[in-house]
Amino acid sequence: MFGERPYAAVSTAELAQRAGVARGLINHYFGNKRDLYLAVVRRMVTLPRQDKVSIPDGSPGERVDAIVGWLLDTIAEHGTTWVKVTSHEGVGDDPEVQQILDQADDAAAERMLVMIGRADLADSAPLRALVLAYAGLVKVAGREWITRGTLTRAQIHRLLADTLLTIMTVTIPSVLLTEATPGER
Repeated sequence: MFGERPYAAVSTAELAQRAGVARGLINHYFGNKRDLYLAVVRRMVTLPRQDKVSIPDGSPGERVDAIVGWLLDTIAEHGTTWVKVTSHEGVGDDPEVQQILDQADDAAAERMLVMIGRADLADSAPLRALVLAYAGLVKVAGREWITRGTLTRAQIHRLLADTLLTIMTVTIPSVLLTEATPGER
């Protein structure tokens, strides 16, 4: 329901009715609507376990296609709820929601570096920032696909795969080179 309507337009009574449970159960397990929403946010932004992802040992292009396919499967699984949560359309400027999203972005950046075979770079702030910028593209592309329908999954896949391949093969080596050359800030 949080993916269908704004947070303020969803009541605890409606949530309980849709779930087929007594309202008291929601209060018992989650406390209140905001706490339930925070649980939904955590669930939407928590990446599946890495052992559920099969990344081939092949070429960089094959690895990228597998990674992007996995990302798009994750987005498709949660649809509009994922879009609302990751684009801050939920409870607005809530510091606790922002903290959850920041932690998830950080974990996703580290996971992405591992998946592209560059776990050794997880401590590099500039490279983590590059991956976080890519995550922003993933979020916007996901919104264009899931809620606006302006791009197809195939088009999104191509956009994300081409961008990630460029980051892996061109941008990361370039950033590593400039990291090695101090004083260029």
